[in-house]
Amino acid sequence: MKNKFILLMLMGLSVSQVEAQEIKKSFSSNPFFNSYNTPYNVPPFHLIKNEHFKPAIEEGIKKQEGEIKAITNNKSVATFDNTILALENSGELLSNVSTVFYNLNSANTNEEIQKIATEVAPLLSAHGDNINLNEKLFARVKTVWEQKDKLKLNPEQSKLLEKTYKRFVRSGANLNEKDKQRLRELNSELAVLTLKFGQNILAETNSYELVINSKAELAGLSDDLIDAATATAKAKGKPGKWVITLSNSSVMPFLQYSSNRKLRQEVWTAYKNRCNNGNEFDNNTIAIRLASMRAEKAKLLGYKTHAHYGLEESMAKTPEKVMEFLNQLWEPALEKAKVEEAEIKQMMASEGIKEDVQPYDWRYYSEKIRKQKFDLDENELKPYFSLDAATQGVFMVCEKLYGLKFKELKDVPTYHNDATVWEVTEKDGKHVGVLYMDFHPRDSKRGGAWMTSYRPQKTVNGKRIAPVISIVCNFTKPTENAPALFTFDEVTTYFHEFGHALHGLLSDVTYQSLAGTSVSRDFVELPSQVMENWASDPEVLKMYAKHYKTGQVIPDELIQKLENAGTYGQGFATVEYLASAFLDMDFHTSEGTISGTANEFELNSMKNKGLINSIIPRHRATYFSHVFSGGYSAGYYSYIWSGVLDTDAFDQFKKTSLFNAAKANSFRKNILERGGTEEPMELYKKFRGAEPSIEPLLKKRGLDRKSK
Repeated sequence: MKNKFILLMLMGLSVSQVEAQEIKKSFSSNPFFNSYNTPYNVPPFHLIKNEHFKPAIEEGIKKQEGEIKAITNNKSVATFDNTILALENSGELLSNVSTVFYNLNSANTNEEIQKIATEVAPLLSAHGDNINLNEKLFARVKTVWEQKDKLKLNPEQSKLLEKTYKRFVRSGANLNEKDKQRLRELNSELAVLTLKFGQNILAETNSYELVINSKAELAGLSDDLIDAATATAKAKGKPGKWVITLSNSSVMPFLQYSSNRKLRQEVWTAYKNRCNNGNEFDNNTIAIRLASMRAEKAKLLGYKTHAHYGLEESMAKTPEKVMEFLNQLWEPALEKAKVEEAEIKQMMASEGIKEDVQPYDWRYYSEKIRKQKFDLDENELKPYFSLDAATQGVFMVCEKLYGLKFKELKDVPTYHNDATVWEVTEKDGKHVGVLYMDFHPRDSKRGGAWMTSYRPQKTVNGKRIAPVISIVCNFTKPTENAPALFTFDEVTTYFHEFGHALHGLLSDVTYQSLAGTSVSRDFVELPSQVMENWASDPEVLKMYAKHYKTGQVIPDELIQKLENAGTYGQGFATVEYLASAFLDMDFHTSEGTISGTANEFELNSMKNKGLINSIIPRHRATYFSHVFSGGYSAGYYSYIWSGVLDTDAFDQFKKTSLFNAAKANSFRKNILERGGTEEPMELYKKFRGAEPSIEPLLKKRGLDRKSK
């Protein structure tokens, strides 16, 4: 460094001059500091390098700090425009770079990105606290809030004001200085540990592989699953062998079809013990620490528990209401699961297995019983559900319901070769938005399926700024011998995530923070889950389910089998889901520091609920990413809460016609377009004309009295 300064002096340049030149050069080469200049103004992924993120985040923080200072230093009386709207419009650079960065950290990460994420987490946490705990800024927000009844605001302005004021209060604006400092410490540690929890799951998932050396050990697997295991082995440098991974598209079909019970047990044990192995990726301590810190933070903010804090802004409102709802479903679901367990035990006994049913037996024997009872084999279905067929099905449903058109774009930059890009337009060609779709698993992508955005919709000077939306999944890959052939669960997930995408794409609001999926957790799943219903409807199946080789439409006989088997296995599926929902609530209704390990906490939680030994929670504590790294803390119940809404909503279509234009238009105008501009139940009632009934959900899952 000393030699560098000497060299600069010899060149006649001051350190400050050179630093200025370097900063200027850095700004000119960093794509985040310039207009994107790309089709539809999507992020310039082809130009973005890892080295660009941290400087852009730091500059984004600096720029927003200046924007906040301008608001607080304004000598004029606080108004909606100079305070609430000014705050809403601040931080554009930081939002742009953070959106790209965190999306890549989920969908196409690497060690360098993960390192940057760990480095910037405390910076972003501190920056958020500096805004939310800014006394001068809150004073101005409070001034506007206290005059809300006199301001003649329109409904969206009123909702933005309400949301802004509540955000400050719920973020600690009313705390004393000592408590604010403790809150900052908690937020910083929570940000880092949340990241670490998710990184550990990805690392643990990627680190395991079941290597199969003998073809005899593949007994029960279909040709396409064997081809997939062959391709995975080849990709991992093990030609001539077969490899099963912990990716759901690999491990779940193996558990469903492998007749080798010992191997099923081996891969299941690895799956259920993720981040629970006492190694560097163990999440036991992290989960307990996260739950305990959330409890402390809630107490600091004046709430009994984190669940009371988190649910305040939800449709459910209270933990008591959530628990009442979950318990209403638990008893009939557990009763149905016990009947299913008895059937499995009987089949195992017929094969000479006298042991109790184990978790690694459920999927295998459920599939055998389903085939025996309903003559339905999942492998019969898969040829009709290629990626192309499923995509056409999704597109056709969207066109029939909402008049949307989809055109693939080849000249738009993407973050990975697997991702495709689509322009979405109205029937008349009017631009709606851009959609990225990324379907298959890879080591750089976290597990699961999700929707996100690279640019939320908003309105500027009367012009709708179109959104850039993305759905990311981990579906079955194509092989050398066949295209990607989906299980029916994967098809359903595709429709689900596309429902989220529609929520983002069709948003038509003024303010970005109210756009698209910016709604409560127990309402956000309505647009996604209602779409699932069209995936399995016989009329829709005849539209898109076509054999990938022959083009033959799925036979009526197969559709009938699918319908006949519709509620089979719902005891197991509902119980394993509810077990996770209860586990989430138990963690987050804790009133203080939790002792012991996450594993011990989970075992005690499940014992108290009476969960049978043959089923474990769908997401165990150490890999429960939804609640410990995905924003669903005290909110995992929302999937089945929204299930009440979606089955009730779809029932309205079924009572009239599947593509009822008036109802589709009402659903679009009152729900998909409105984002978080009104209370969720009010939006739902505008569509439905009444509050929802739970009966359609019970019937769909075979939990109503008539189904028993």
